[in-house]
Amino acid sequence: MRKKIVAGNWKMNLTFEEGQKLTTEIVNMYKDENIKDVTVVLNPPFVHLFSVKKLVGNTPNLFLGGQNCSDKASGAFTGETSATMLKSFGAEYVIIGHSERREYFKESNELLTAKVKQALENGLTPIFCCGEPLEIREAGTHEDYVKNQLTESLFGLSEEDFAKIVIAYEPIWAIGTGKTASSDQAQEMHKALRDHLASKYGQEAADNTSILYGGSCNPANAKDIFSKADVDGGLIGGASLKSRDFMDIINSF
Repeated sequence: MRKKIVAGNWKMNLTFEEGQKLTTEIVNMYKDENIKDVTVVLNPPFVHLFSVKKLVGNTPNLFLGGQNCSDKASGAFTGETSATMLKSFGAEYVIIGHSERREYFKESNELLTAKVKQALENGLTPIFCCGEPLEIREAGTHEDYVKNQLTESLFGLSEEDFAKIVIAYEPIWAIGTGKTASSDQAQEMHKALRDHLASKYGQEAADNTSILYGGSCNPANAKDIFSKADVDGGLIGGASLKSRDFMDIINSF
């Protein structure tokens, strides 16, 4: 049975004090509400990793993740953060290929392959992002576009390594815009991606892969989206910065 996962992506937000406050609220609510069957991942900016991990401690099913990692193991790469560093801070997950990294920093599918391999070599679970911009959706070529992202970045992995991957589908046109893919649109795309994974790694491997939805998911629509057969949770942006909203999304299962 594949994992139900809700990952909070803080992006480039929150001061040290704000991060401490948010994490404390989430940890306390998580314990008070006795959540047991949902894996929750907090993905703060790198500067928060140590303090967030200290507050999260060994809380069951509550994990720390990075927002990105370098494709290099170490060396003279000023400003970069390696997968080894993330692991040493207690991270267990890392977001790779977020649409903002692809768009603003021109990260290619080839580069993302190298990042995935670095993550796996260091025992991190990649949350691999894929998704289409508005013009691709309107052209009706969105399924082929996103399938190609998976093919070029992930299909060189062994079956053993692929089994460690989490997929996050994020319709770029719905990120931070207030627009959201309908639950039926999300299900349609998630099903297409799962079928694509099955074509390479077999149906059992595809059925065991968690595919998250990321695109303006909030407490009002999460229950409907998460109810779909091929949606296994969410990669949450803005709503993850409000503890009550984030917990309500987690409780939407």
